[in-house]
Amino acid sequence: MCERLDKIRKIITVEPVMFLYMTGTFLLTPAYQQLLIAKVCNELYHGENICGHLENYTKENQAIQSKTSYILLVYVAVLSLVSIPPAIIFGSWSDKAGRKLGMILPSVCSAVGGGFLIVVTEVEQINAYWTIFTAFVIGISGGHVAVFLSVFSYLADVTNDENRTLRMAILESMVFIGGTVGFLLSGTLIQYFSFTPVFGIFCLCHVLSVLYVLLLLRNPDSGLGKILNGVASHRSDDEPKLSIFMYAKLSFKSVLKKRAGKDRLKLQLLILCTFLMNICNAGEQTVVLLFLMYPPRNFTGVLYSAFTSTKMLLSGLCLVGLFPLLLRFVGEMTLAKVSAVMRAASFILLAFSTNTWMVFLVAVVGATSGFTQAVVRSVSSRIVEPNEQGAMFSFSASVETACILIGAGIFNSLYPVTLTTFPGMAFLVMAAFIIITLILIQWISEMPTTHPQLLIIED
Repeated sequence: MCERLDKIRKIITVEPVMFLYMTGTFLLTPAYQQLLIAKVCNELYHGENICGHLENYTKENQAIQSKTSYILLVYVAVLSLVSIPPAIIFGSWSDKAGRKLGMILPSVCSAVGGGFLIVVTEVEQINAYWTIFTAFVIGISGGHVAVFLSVFSYLADVTNDENRTLRMAILESMVFIGGTVGFLLSGTLIQYFSFTPVFGIFCLCHVLSVLYVLLLLRNPDSGLGKILNGVASHRSDDEPKLSIFMYAKLSFKSVLKKRAGKDRLKLQLLILCTFLMNICNAGEQTVVLLFLMYPPRNFTGVLYSAFTSTKMLLSGLCLVGLFPLLLRFVGEMTLAKVSAVMRAASFILLAFSTNTWMVFLVAVVGATSGFTQAVVRSVSSRIVEPNEQGAMFSFSASVETACILIGAGIFNSLYPVTLTTFPGMAFLVMAAFIIITLILIQWISEMPTTHPQLLIIED
């Protein structure tokens, strides 16, 4: 029995951590937004019997939407900006001290934040602005940036060149599968119960994640520890005094330092690909609901939930099932390019969609969109040294977080301007960004391999 458990622990590593974290995240997001609407309405129109029938009060609804939108913007800004500095430091630190703390601390802080939201829900007198405190609590631990850099760095530690891309794809799929479960669970709980059970299960997800990391997750058996000890032994006695600045510097250095051949340029282009893809992710999340509810599509909340869940589930299943199968016959860079083409096509189709079946076809066309990011992460991890994995992934995850603000800013500004002429213009711009990503991936695949770890599998 112990031997069987030991084998399972070698096969299943950080995937449950990613699944539980993303399930919690997608539980929280829609519930938090709806809690804000309820809180703001109660504060503005308490006792006026408006909040239960907002569709009948256009002027009041606009006032509620405006204030809610402002609080959401502040929440996202605080969460993003607060999480980047500790994550930048955390990445290089984890290269020397281990990956587990980067998985545990964000979950502990998230559970605390979830508990605070339960208090906000139950105590009517607490102002809606106090919910921003949750963003600070989650962000100060590094948030999802710390989790992402920790799990992907851990996977880079325990895999080799032959199976790394496959394992990265399976780990990436947990984002979509966890998102599907969290999104559906949140909607069901809110509809039939209240906000408190949602935030309670959010806390439970993070408690389970902490217990899993502490009790079941193995420390890497690779030779990384010896390498890191060798690096540490060459440090001078002064460096620990500047440890915070040193760790931040190492994260930037992992991307900027000179490498053999064109490896530095290759790594920087891969991070640029990450930037472009996540600008599109952020932009899509910002405007897709508004676009789908606008005539002639006229999506309801239920139909939007069905579309989002279908889209995430198909992407997750493709990463778990289709990607490993195709990887046996097709090179990873080819799969990355095909994925980019299909994602660009899905954005173009969405831009011109006029009815329900066209929108749901977008989910099918874009089902392979996760392939590109999985390959980019895998190739990036093979360029840097073993003692730079955390530093590189912290920089990359911080870029992804910055994209939330940048993407929202770009497409929130573009969508209203083009609404009366061509509402789908934002998605055509996203398709253009993905086509640029495709060109960059083609350029990267043509570069010669010089780093001993870097083996780009191509046809």
